[in-house]
Amino acid sequence: MHAVEARFNAVFGKYNPFYHLGDLGFFFFFIMFFSGVYLFLYYEPTVRGSYNQLQYLTRDQWYLGGIMRSLHRYAADAMVVVMALHMLRELVTGRFRGARWFSWITGVPVLATVYLTGIVGFWMVWDKLGQFIAVRTSEWLDWLPVFASPMARNFLTNTGVTDPLFRLLMIMHIGLPLFLFIFLMLHIKRISRARILPPRALMLGTLSALVLLALVQPTVSQHRANLSVAPNILHLDWFYMFFYPLMQSWSMGAVWAALAAVTALLLVLPWLQGATVEPAAIVNLDYCSGCGLCADDCPYEAIAMQARSDGHPLFLQEASIITDNCVRCGICTGACPSSNPFRRIASEPLHRARALKSGIEMPNHNVEMLRRQVERSLAGDGKAGRILLVGCEHSADIETHAAADVALLRIPCIGMLPPAFIEHALRQGAAGVLLAGCRKGDCYHRFGDAWLRLRLNNERRPMLRRSVDRSRIGFCWASPADQQHLYSALESLYHSLHGRSDNGR
Repeated sequence: MHAVEARFNAVFGKYNPFYHLGDLGFFFFFIMFFSGVYLFLYYEPTVRGSYNQLQYLTRDQWYLGGIMRSLHRYAADAMVVVMALHMLRELVTGRFRGARWFSWITGVPVLATVYLTGIVGFWMVWDKLGQFIAVRTSEWLDWLPVFASPMARNFLTNTGVTDPLFRLLMIMHIGLPLFLFIFLMLHIKRISRARILPPRALMLGTLSALVLLALVQPTVSQHRANLSVAPNILHLDWFYMFFYPLMQSWSMGAVWAALAAVTALLLVLPWLQGATVEPAAIVNLDYCSGCGLCADDCPYEAIAMQARSDGHPLFLQEASIITDNCVRCGICTGACPSSNPFRRIASEPLHRARALKSGIEMPNHNVEMLRRQVERSLAGDGKAGRILLVGCEHSADIETHAAADVALLRIPCIGMLPPAFIEHALRQGAAGVLLAGCRKGDCYHRFGDAWLRLRLNNERRPMLRRSVDRSRIGFCWASPADQQHLYSALESLYHSLHGRSDNGR
C-alpha cells in the first residue's frame, strides 16, 4: 500500500487522493445531493413518466439535465470506489483497532445505506435494468419469511406495476440520503477537526474529471421496462450490482448467508487478533495547570476540560481522559508545557534528583523515560557529536540507520516529542536532531507531524525557544516504503553539520 501511494505522491504531491479518501467520500455525497435536487425537479413518479422525463433530460436537455444525471451517477460510483479504498487502507494500516473501533463500526451502516440508495435509484429509472433489479430484488426479499404474499407477484405483468410504487421509491430515494448523512456525521463523531471536504485543487480537479466524463460518456437509459419480455442483454453497474449475478447461480438463501457473514465479519474485525492495548494517558494533577493545550491538540477528542477537583486557588480547570477515545499516541504529552526536562519543582532540594513528570503523559512512555532514553542514547561510546534520530513508530524504520555517530529514539508518534527535549538533546552533546515522521498529510495519528512543525516554528504552544539553533534540526517525512528518503535526510544533516563528506560512516 505504501509503495502504491509513493507512486501517486510522485504525480499528485500533497494532493495525493489516497490521503483524502474520507473527505472525497463526503465530496461525492454532496455532488450527488445537489445534482439529485435538480433531477428531482423534473422527475415524475409514475410508471411512464419516470422513464420519459429522464429521457427528456438526457436527450433534449443534455447541456444541463444530462450532465446533472451523469454527475449523479458517476459521483455515486466514485463514492463506492473511495469507500472501498478507504476501508482497505484502514485495514492494511491497522487503523481500525483499539479506540478507532467506533469509526470502523459506524462505517458499516454508511456502506449499507449507500448501496440501498443506489439500488433504489437504478430502480426508479424503470428501464430494462430497473426491471431486472425489481424482479431480482423482490425474489431475494421473498426468501425471508416476513411477507404475507410474495413481492415478485407484483412484477409478473405490466399492469401489476402502478404509480404509487414510484412515489414510494421516490420517498425512499430522498429519505435514505438523509439517514446516510446522519451515519456519516456519526462516523466522524470521535474525530476532532474532521475534514469533510478535500483541498480546493483536488475538488476542482475531481469535479472537472467528472464533468468531462459526463460529456464524453453521458449516462443513458436502457430500453423501457417491459415485464412481458425478459431482458436478455443488460449493462450492469458493477460498482453497485456486483452481487446480482450471484442470484443467478446461487440460491437466495446462500446470498443472504454470504451477506450476513460479510456483515458479521466487518462488525467483529476490530477485536480479532488485536494487539496488546497499552494503558491510556494519565493526568498528574500536581503538574496540570488546566491550560487546555492537550485537549486542543488531541486528534480523537479523548481529553475534556472540567472543573478543578483539588480546589487549586489559581487553576480553575483540569484535563480529564476519555479512556474509550484514547489511541495512546502521546500527542498530549508533546502539547503539555510541563513536559520540560529543564523544569525543577520549587520545593525540590537541589541535591536530590526527582523523577520528571508531566501534567499529562503515557504510563509506558512517560517524560522521565523519554529523558533517560535521550541521555542514555547520547552517552554511549562512539564518535563525539552524534545525531539523535527520533522516529515515529509508523514512519520509515530508523533501526536500519543505527551507527556509531547516530543515536536512535523511537516514540509512538512524532507529535509526542516536546520541543524542549530537542534543546535538551543538543545540550547533552548531540550535534543535531533528525525528526522522522509520517508523510505530510498522512500522519498515522492525524496531526502529529503538523503540530510538531508548528511548535518548532513558534506558531503553536509549547514552542521551541528562539535561542535554539534551527540549523541543527532536520526533518524527514516518510513512510516505511521511503527508507531512501530517510537515508538522504540523515546524510544531508550530517554533511550540513560537519561541512564535509565522511566516508568512514
